[in-house]
Amino acid sequence: MIIDYASQYDEEVKDLFVELQEYIVNIDKEKYNILTENYREEYFKKTMSEIKKYNGKMLLYKEGTKIVGLVVGIINNEKTSEYDFKAPKRGRITELIVSKHCRKKGYGKTLLNAMENNLISEGCEDILLGVFGYNEKAIEFYKKNGYETRMIDMSKKFL
Repeated sequence: MIIDYASQYDEEVKDLFVELQEYIVNIDKEKYNILTENYREEYFKKTMSEIKKYNGKMLLYKEGTKIVGLVVGIINNEKTSEYDFKAPKRGRITELIVSKHCRKKGYGKTLLNAMENNLISEGCEDILLGVFGYNEKAIEFYKKNGYETRMIDMSKKFL
């Protein structure tokens, strides 16, 4: 079941952030991503700050008494018009996490749809999200849900 974030779930939210970071660290071919001792607290603070600053929201997926997934969406703060670009009001999904023990149950799709509906209700005409290039499962998930690649960052390692 989808519920709004409440501070009573902070520790479970932090657990999900750490679980995702551990996964990213493991699939990072260059080994740039790390999991530091203060990641759990600092990433949580950063995320909560972004939610507040950019009129965002966190939704949680609750299975029984346990939080097993989350999605974070914010209203993008880009200018709507520049000399070379005109953007509609945009939402940005900054996090979508489902615990590895609860995948393949449709929770991710349910969370994604709930956040899309929230951002649309806020007047967003477009939703952006970023996916780590080596996270092939996430890329496939988003493609299946109608997202398309718009920009690609490329990297070349010298040492």
